[in-house]
Amino acid sequence: MSLRTLCVFCSSADGARPAYREAALELGAQLASRGIGLVYGGANVGLMGAVANATLSGGGQVIGVIPHVLVDKEVSNNGCTELHVVDTMHTRKALMGQRADAFLILPGGYGTFEELFEVLAWETLRLHSKPMCLLNTAGFYDGMLTFLDHCVAEGVLKPKARGILLVADTVDEALAKIDAALQAASV
Repeated sequence: MSLRTLCVFCSSADGARPAYREAALELGAQLASRGIGLVYGGANVGLMGAVANATLSGGGQVIGVIPHVLVDKEVSNNGCTELHVVDTMHTRKALMGQRADAFLILPGGYGTFEELFEVLAWETLRLHSKPMCLLNTAGFYDGMLTFLDHCVAEGVLKPKARGILLVADTVDEALAKIDAALQAASV
């Protein structure tokens, strides 16, 4: 199986380091050049807007999913190939998950963390079997990764469950790991 659509979870802000936005722009350009569609939260601001607009600028396909409550707050991206305005955050995540072959998580806050941990929980419950990868730009997720290892050491997270989360430092590495996981799953 090849990667056709990638769901990206990330911040609706740019963050403190230019490296975060640079990674989002690089990801969008890579998705467009590889013919991989983007599925994301539908906003036109922050890292979300950067990855979407870079994908669109490169001629790529972008599927945005945004709840009514965030249309004005996050300034929905009306330039998307498809823009779905939905009723709830739950509907948003479900549709994003259905439309994607894999998940990539860029720097973000509570919303991004919630999305990440929900898809991880879905995997452990066998509700999906799609690759999930953190793009650990400039070490953004180092603390979280240390905490997850602590959870394993404390016996509250199984090593197998910890192992389902892929980690990459660069866009190329992340896409390669996702591709490898998809290939392994199709054997």
